[in-house]
Amino acid sequence: MSMKINKLEIENVKRIKAVKVEPKANGLTVIGGNNNQGKTSVLDSIAWALGGERYKPSQATREGSVIPPTLHIVMNNGLVVERKGKNSALKVTDPNGQKAGQQLLNEFVEQLALDLPKFMEASGTEKAKILLQIIGVGPQLAQFEQQEKELYQERLYIGRTADQKEKFAKEQPYFADAPKDLISASELIRQQQEILARNGENQRKREQLHQLEQKYQRTNEQMTALLAEQKQVENDLETARKSALNLNDESTEELEQNISNIEEINRKVRANLDKEKAEDDAKTYRDQYNSLTKDLEDVRDKKAQLLNSAELPLPELSVKEGELIYKGQKWDNMSGSDRLKVSTAIVRKLNPNCGFVLLDKLEQMDMKSLQEFGEWLEAEGLQAIATRVSTGDECSIIIEDGYVVGQDISEEPKKKEWKAGAF
Repeated sequence: MSMKINKLEIENVKRIKAVKVEPKANGLTVIGGNNNQGKTSVLDSIAWALGGERYKPSQATREGSVIPPTLHIVMNNGLVVERKGKNSALKVTDPNGQKAGQQLLNEFVEQLALDLPKFMEASGTEKAKILLQIIGVGPQLAQFEQQEKELYQERLYIGRTADQKEKFAKEQPYFADAPKDLISASELIRQQQEILARNGENQRKREQLHQLEQKYQRTNEQMTALLAEQKQVENDLETARKSALNLNDESTEELEQNISNIEEINRKVRANLDKEKAEDDAKTYRDQYNSLTKDLEDVRDKKAQLLNSAELPLPELSVKEGELIYKGQKWDNMSGSDRLKVSTAIVRKLNPNCGFVLLDKLEQMDMKSLQEFGEWLEAEGLQAIATRVSTGDECSIIIEDGYVVGQDISEEPKKKEWKAGAF
């Protein structure tokens, strides 16, 4: 059973002199009136009565009053909450007559229900964090954030170490004529042995030269014999020339054309090769892109499954890129009524035992949005007590100079004397 407010009596709190209110069980109860008449004081009184000392106004007693504040609230289960006397001491009486205290109230009073603007004015990230927490995926999100933090710290350490190493390297002297690696005695001995081996090779080449000189001498002797043979070859050549006079040569025009066009041909070949290379590269990158796209879609699917499997406070409410999304819109694009729906639904989800919320300054909403919000509250079985700078028919009661207009404070109000309100 979610807790709601059945009756409320306030005396001498801030601007309130004496006010009695019976909010609607379901839907919107609008407290109207002009500025500085005590509308907000009603909400502040409820927050103080149910929320504890943290909500006590800095100047709780009405200015000019010698009588201390009195707060009396009856909940829908019969629980009675009172604050009165010089110290505004808390007294909680359960339906069985047993006495209790703030601890009992804390079981069903959600702090954000007493201060809904605190949620509505929070950053998009903070709103999303609250939602993720209440739908049960907050721990997983915290795990991802912890991994991110650890990776960031590790990268920060590596970067600083790299900076230190680079600075140290710049401060060291450099000798261009020094070898790249350290050398040792054994290395020098090895180099000496290599030189000796090369000198031995040089000696072998000198011996080879001597042998070739001797061979050259023998070759000269052989050339004398070849001169005689050359004479015979010349005679044969003359005969061959006479035989070649009647020969027909083949055309090389086509080859010459191809030779003259070789640069153009090769240019085209290279262009084709470049095109094929570009196409291959494009395909490689496209394959990588598609693979990454699939990975990205998998991550988004997992995130969507995580949110879809969670019990969200409202249909079409989700988290995208760290921000609340409702009906496809971020917070700054939501209508006033949608913002109130989202905030109220999340507050209810935070503590299902709390069946009411307090709303200040609803004059920012037009009549249509106000009506839509009121109808939604009734459908959801939620109670909202709100203020609005107005004296119109949409107001359940109107406060003027600390009193409810038309209310006889000397008598206990009869049910028919309470305005039902438009919503």
